[in-house]
Amino acid sequence: MGMIVTTIAMAGSRVALTGGIYAYVEVAFGPYVGFLAGVLQWLTGLLAVSGVATAMLDQVGTLAPGLDGRPLRLLVLAAIFGPLAAVNARGVRAGTRVIEAVTAAKLVPLLLFVAVGGFFVHMDALAWPGLPEPNALGRSVLLLIFAYSGVEVAIAPSGEVRNPATTVPRAVFLALGMTTALYIAVQIVAQGVLGGELSAYTAAPLAEAASRFLGGAGLTLMLLGAVCSMFGYLSGDMLSTPRSLYAIARDGFLPAALARIDPVRRTPRTAIWTHAVLAVVFASTNTFQSLAIISNVGLLVLYLLSCGAALELARRDVRTDAAPFSMRGTRLWPVLGGVIVLWILSTATVREVAVTGIVLAVATGIYVAQRLHGRTSV
Repeated sequence: MGMIVTTIAMAGSRVALTGGIYAYVEVAFGPYVGFLAGVLQWLTGLLAVSGVATAMLDQVGTLAPGLDGRPLRLLVLAAIFGPLAAVNARGVRAGTRVIEAVTAAKLVPLLLFVAVGGFFVHMDALAWPGLPEPNALGRSVLLLIFAYSGVEVAIAPSGEVRNPATTVPRAVFLALGMTTALYIAVQIVAQGVLGGELSAYTAAPLAEAASRFLGGAGLTLMLLGAVCSMFGYLSGDMLSTPRSLYAIARDGFLPAALARIDPVRRTPRTAIWTHAVLAVVFASTNTFQSLAIISNVGLLVLYLLSCGAALELARRDVRTDAAPFSMRGTRLWPVLGGVIVLWILSTATVREVAVTGIVLAVATGIYVAQRLHGRTSV
């Protein structure tokens, strides 16, 4: 992820356009490859939020075991996504307020978990057992990428920030550093407290670890914190990802109904509700791990395109008014990042890769059809 973030910093310092990786790829390789990147960006967002929703149901199920049945899970999903869609359909300000409130609350349990749990870590539980088998490591990394995804969404408004040539690199490196530090601290406490038992609590590992040193109150606090954190993710996604669906429809690649703007609220109401319905469908029929991995395959392809875009933008010396981001061996990082992405992708199954391949094939057909009919705006 350090290499990918370096790649994004390189590209983001050269392209001052809103859209994130989609914008970088389009400037580097043209509208067709850019369109494919945009579709991948929306697809990975949809699958990711569906995966997080299924994980949130696991947390809720731990608090209320009676919610394990599929009909009830479907009802809970509808009860979650319905209000979120309604709030965001009312306007950006309403959706933003929900995100701000949840974000402020979700970090408290994690920081408490690390601060208190650090005193209960058993150092022998952190002993290094040796390198795992390469394919198992690759599969683990393929899933773990999910925990670091999101930087490609956060940089989407690059064209709307002051001095992106320095702001974007600083922001992505700071985000990666803070996230990694928190993840490592959480992992040390969870593994240091549970030891070999950690793998037995896949649904709510942090809640189980907290119960060992804070009792029942710790378990409840971490479960509520996890639900709060995941709800915050769903809130943020409902604000941003439907607008990618709207943008694709606005450019003539999807039914015009998805590009309709509410005349009063000025929001893409149809796109928001469509995204919510699709998220409920995916979340109710798949597990977190399967959704996360399929999402990650598409995300890794997007990262691969980003590596290529960074090299192409540097080769053509595309730049804004300010000097682009540069460091020793700058052009080596996209190459190494691309190689590692290909290695991770090699551990994916045929089915997981096929999903992304089918999406790209359908997107290509749509693009060609629109070009032939002369209705595309690109």
